[in-house]
Amino acid sequence: MKEKRKRRMLILAIPACLLLIWLCTVMGAASVSAGEVNRILLHEIFHLPVSMEGISEGSIAIIRDVRLPRVLLGFLTGAALSVCGACYQGIFKNPMADPYILGISSGAALGAAIGIVLHFSSSMAGLSGTTLLAFVGSLLTIFLVYVISRRGKRVPVSSLLLSGIAVNQSLSAFMSLMMLFNQQSMDQIMFWTMGSLNGKGWNQILSILPYILVGIVLLMTSARELDILLMGEETAVQLGVNVEAVKKKILIVSSIVTAAVVSATGIIGFVGLLVPHVVRLFTGPKHRLLMPVSLVFGGTFLILCDTFARSILTQEIPVGIITAACGGPFFLYLLWKSRKGGTV
Repeated sequence: MKEKRKRRMLILAIPACLLLIWLCTVMGAASVSAGEVNRILLHEIFHLPVSMEGISEGSIAIIRDVRLPRVLLGFLTGAALSVCGACYQGIFKNPMADPYILGISSGAALGAAIGIVLHFSSSMAGLSGTTLLAFVGSLLTIFLVYVISRRGKRVPVSSLLLSGIAVNQSLSAFMSLMMLFNQQSMDQIMFWTMGSLNGKGWNQILSILPYILVGIVLLMTSARELDILLMGEETAVQLGVNVEAVKKKILIVSSIVTAAVVSATGIIGFVGLLVPHVVRLFTGPKHRLLMPVSLVFGGTFLILCDTFARSILTQEIPVGIITAACGGPFFLYLLWKSRKGGTV
């Protein structure tokens, strides 16, 4: 009965999420009425024969080229980070794990910093040089962590964590050194590392969409194995699960998805850590339900944070600051609750 109720809630959450996407597309500094937004979406996105009389070209450009792609990118980013976070927490059997735990964020930041300092102007598939170098930096980082952690044909979880921490700190030191000797680029690098959806458009969506769609589908197919792994690796082996193959699949797919997202938006922290943790409190640990619910609520959470970031002040706040401001107090609350006898 509880499973049916949870599935019903997930089904209801999907139209609610679509409504939220529409509301956040309507909201903004420039005044565009809800009726005009509806007509613009129907005409420009769905190509329906709707009259555009009375709507300025500026309003059309704002909705079609600025607000809608930004909201959609926010949903994709939040959804991808949340699903990857849920998978990392399953692999490491630790609810405090997140998609950046193996140093992907530091690799992306170092790659982006190199692109900013060297004014790397080459582009591919509509992506800037900075975005490309951030993506390459993320992939090289996870490859390095994997090579260091490997023990024969096995990749122990403890070695992964230790290697990730070491590589993360080393890359952060290199980036700090680069910022020290290139202070004219410091502001730009710092803004990138804060994570922002400002200035992002359809090019970024189209570039990361294949990675996200294929990656999430592959991760969803591993839900059963992740559930079994929660009982321990020895038990999983006895139940016929190829533990090392599952770990490699989750590690590689999650890392590529995270690398793609981070290269496009910068480092948006706490989403992949906070959302799966909160969702697990309501759905339980079974990944078959945890992952799709995390997808919906992760995308919704980041859309709300980004809308707040661009609406609270006249000057826009990077959305990474908002997610950190939400995530930090939440985990302090969890720690306080655990001291009172609860569980984290």
